[in-house]
Amino acid sequence: MHSAGQVLGGVREKLGLTSEEVETGSARLAEKYANKDFLIPRGLIDDIETNDAIPSLQQLYSLSVIYRTDIRQLLAWYEVKLENFAADLALVDVAKSHMVSGLDSAISLEVPLEMDPKFDPTRSVEIGRMIARWGPAPFAYLRRFARTEYAYAYIGTEDWTMHPLIPPGSFLQIDKAKNKPLAEWRSVSERPIYFVETRDSYVCCWCTVEGDNIALHPHPVSGQTARVLRYPEDAVVIGQVVGTAIRFGGGAPPRL
Repeated sequence: MHSAGQVLGGVREKLGLTSEEVETGSARLAEKYANKDFLIPRGLIDDIETNDAIPSLQQLYSLSVIYRTDIRQLLAWYEVKLENFAADLALVDVAKSHMVSGLDSAISLEVPLEMDPKFDPTRSVEIGRMIARWGPAPFAYLRRFARTEYAYAYIGTEDWTMHPLIPPGSFLQIDKAKNKPLAEWRSVSERPIYFVETRDSYVCCWCTVEGDNIALHPHPVSGQTARVLRYPEDAVVIGQVVGTAIRFGGGAPPRL
């Protein structure tokens, strides 16, 4: 096993760069951004490579540029693995509902590369048993298949608005292209759910628009009350909820 500093030293040597040349390159970045924090003195370069000194965030960016290496890869060498971002979100509970960014910061993801020949997509199964082989896929490659109008959000641990349909702690996939609340639907089960930004919070709810007002409707058994706000001055519809990752077992909502 090599330390991050040793790996950086190997990259520098493969590029044929001296410590002085790295210092000069970082000085140009410091000059461009009028910020001396981007400067990496040659003595520090040696200290990073031999004594495991840790560069600052700005210095890490300088090394990324000079060494032609994605800064996410440099962070991984220091055991900051951005591909763990989505999984680590579950370790920290947040009371209020909010948008989630950073999901595309991973360099690669483990994805199913081969399914069991017996896999039948028409039947409910334990999906883990049907995956014959997992493997890494570059996230930049996967993004080619992503619809850019999608956004992601998290239902806060104290947000019971759509409970029990969407309980607290759930993750949402939102289609930003569908940001005009529909006036008609065939049944409650088909009634579209929206993610709305107000002046002081986010809320996942059913919506109806009447003139210059929008009504934010909670699930009828949630114990929460409906709100009427000016539209779009005080409430902006981010988009329609089209997917969820639901966490159960969160208890019952408080009664108002």
